[in-house]
Amino acid sequence: MECVVQGIIETQHVEALEILLQGLCGVQRERLRIHEICLKSGPNLGTVASEVRILCNLEQAEPSWTVRHVGGAMRGAGAEQISVLVRTMVEAKASKNVLRMFYTLGYKLDHELLRVGFSFNFFRGAQITVTVSSINKMLKLHATDEAVPVTPGIQLVEVTAPATAETYTEVASAMSSFCEYLAPLLHLSKPGISTGVVPTAAAAAASLIQETDEFREKS
Repeated sequence: MECVVQGIIETQHVEALEILLQGLCGVQRERLRIHEICLKSGPNLGTVASEVRILCNLEQAEPSWTVRHVGGAMRGAGAEQISVLVRTMVEAKASKNVLRMFYTLGYKLDHELLRVGFSFNFFRGAQITVTVSSINKMLKLHATDEAVPVTPGIQLVEVTAPATAETYTEVASAMSSFCEYLAPLLHLSKPGISTGVVPTAAAAAASLIQETDEFREKS
């Protein structure tokens, strides 16, 4: 299982968000350039449609493929009372021939994306990952070098953490506490709930950058 919240931020404020995350996390960022292929099951695989995502981080020295299947979200009173989405998720490493295998099984290409940005992976009450990326679409099949932004000027921020049926409450609490520090720059909510950008983000971003510049001058 995993806990997740998402939000959007204007590209002009991403530098300030990176500065804030660097200070909060105390770890170096990791660059991302992820080729994401979304497959959907065909009629021969049953009446209930399923979706599989195949991902490859092109920033790695030796890019490897990962297969990810995201299941349904937890429902009920317990799920409604927490501020993060809890969902099942299965992930496994795969060979470069994995796409051909899924085509053979009857899956069809739905769409593909290129996510470009960075992430921070750290422990703060839970093993949390914050990913900031621009979402790009391919004009031609698998043509990652020709990808163009889907939402120019806007980037996606996603905060995730692994959990189990026994620990998701504690993980959700740790994530919520951490996300409060990001509130001056962006709204974070359960996926599918659009909350837009923070009206005062420009002022908060300018203050962060100014404080960083002053610190560098004193150093």
